[in-house]
Amino acid sequence: MAEEKWMLQTKRADFDEMAKCHHISPVTARVIRNRDVIGREAVEKYLNGGIKDLYSPHLLKDMDKTVAILREKTRQQKPVRIVGDYDIDGVCSTYLLYKALCQVGAVVDYEIPDRLKDGYGINESIIRAAAEDGIDTILTCDNGIAAVAQIRLAKELGLTVLITDHHDIMKEDGREVLPPADAVVNPKQEDCSYPYPDICGGMVAYKLVQALYEEFHVPMEKWLEMVEFAAIATVGDVMKLQDENRIIVKEGLKRMGQTKSLGLLKLIERNDLDKDDITAYQIGFVIGPCLNAGGRLQTAKLALSLLLCQNEEEADQMALELKELNDRRKDMTKQGTSQAVEQVESLYSEDKVLVVYLPDCHESLAGIIAGRLREHFQKPAFVLTDGEESVKGSGRSIETYHMFEALVNVKELLLKFGGHPMAAGLSLLKEHVDEFRRRLNEQARLTSEDFIRKVWIDVPMPLEYINEPLIQELELLEPFGQGNEKPLFAQKGLHIRSVRVLGKNRNAVKFSLATDQGTPVDALLFGDGDSFMEELGNSRILDVIYYPSVNEYNGNKSLQIVIKNYKISRCV
Repeated sequence: MAEEKWMLQTKRADFDEMAKCHHISPVTARVIRNRDVIGREAVEKYLNGGIKDLYSPHLLKDMDKTVAILREKTRQQKPVRIVGDYDIDGVCSTYLLYKALCQVGAVVDYEIPDRLKDGYGINESIIRAAAEDGIDTILTCDNGIAAVAQIRLAKELGLTVLITDHHDIMKEDGREVLPPADAVVNPKQEDCSYPYPDICGGMVAYKLVQALYEEFHVPMEKWLEMVEFAAIATVGDVMKLQDENRIIVKEGLKRMGQTKSLGLLKLIERNDLDKDDITAYQIGFVIGPCLNAGGRLQTAKLALSLLLCQNEEEADQMALELKELNDRRKDMTKQGTSQAVEQVESLYSEDKVLVVYLPDCHESLAGIIAGRLREHFQKPAFVLTDGEESVKGSGRSIETYHMFEALVNVKELLLKFGGHPMAAGLSLLKEHVDEFRRRLNEQARLTSEDFIRKVWIDVPMPLEYINEPLIQELELLEPFGQGNEKPLFAQKGLHIRSVRVLGKNRNAVKFSLATDQGTPVDALLFGDGDSFMEELGNSRILDVIYYPSVNEYNGNKSLQIVIKNYKISRCV
């Protein structure tokens, strides 16, 4: 496991003035400042922002051109084919564009590449099939920005091509390399004036839907009825929950229970969730993985068919199938992660960039396992596996390592690659695997400091400060997730009055704690209970990083803390 260092946020502001101005406590004001929300307007938007605060879709380069082309194709009834992607962002993007184009009367169908047969993004066979099927226009979503040769072929075949994407753009000699499409909507383009470029493919699609509906005079309510899919895509693609991403997730969660998608409701039901109280965490760790499971183990068209399904019985069956696929995926992931950790510990423990080759691992799980390796070792990690024709892989990174740039620097070893600073996908020949590992490690400018996991504490807050109004106020900061993490508080020297392991899997520890002043509080710690008890031994003093909550049981409410990290004091 990676070493851990507790760090205290020390960002400065007049917290009393902030508190007074926004009618919040100084503790909450400090947390907001720690999220880099600065200035009266930004704080107001953070606390109370809504749909009205989203940026205009017309600020996206080529948005108006794309809408004009789609309007003309709709008027002429020329067939449009949406080409999406097999992950949650791609499925939601395809859903949004397909529903919208049907709404405005376009002749439209869709294609989603098969993860194993086609790989990521639009390829030549998809383009040739579109031409043979008499398709006039290809509209990509969540892919296409890197498909320069493929789009050139589409243009040679006489197709109109519209790209909507959000992935990083390749550069050669400092200049952007863009595919020769009729229009490219991607907020990462250098000459795009969009104020917040860190949005997912689903958000780019949702912006196009908004502009399209304006053009066709479709009531705004119809656009708002689809907001939950932009929210699911944003959380599922692990976008930072800042600025308008946070607004869209907040609004999407609110409207989830009223979704017009019968399939989404059935999926919520099959996972025993409350449709009127869905959290970002549940999207990230329950709903999202189920929607992804189709694309991983079967076909992403299963997830899209579920979302589009209008028949209750069929929707329920598909929801069950996706849930079962996800359960199977979880078992396979656990097994693959154990093998990967073992390989690193026995062969590559000194490497700065982990490159693990698991030939028999299902290639769709490589990214998840890479993420687990990164968490375990606090190092950038690639997991490679045998594909049909070559070795394929996925990588997950740490903040100090730009993964996409690292791949650009070894691109002559790769057949295909793409991604972000924090994640990437690639394919290469088997004989290049060792060289790939060697070169990445040679070029990595990482130090031992980068491999220490930093746990950031918002406020060192004594337990005496906790009360129900403060806990309710902290809920204003939701939804929590990447870039808007749940606030963390800390206190040293808590006395353990009693401790016991709970749960049939013995995966929770229940404490009765007390401060030096004698203030009692209940606490919960989730994890391997027996390992914790062994580690604790005879010690009875803990330093903790925690989040306060209210425990409700049989109508009774009591304050408790959930322990996120701990240090056991060995002093008697």
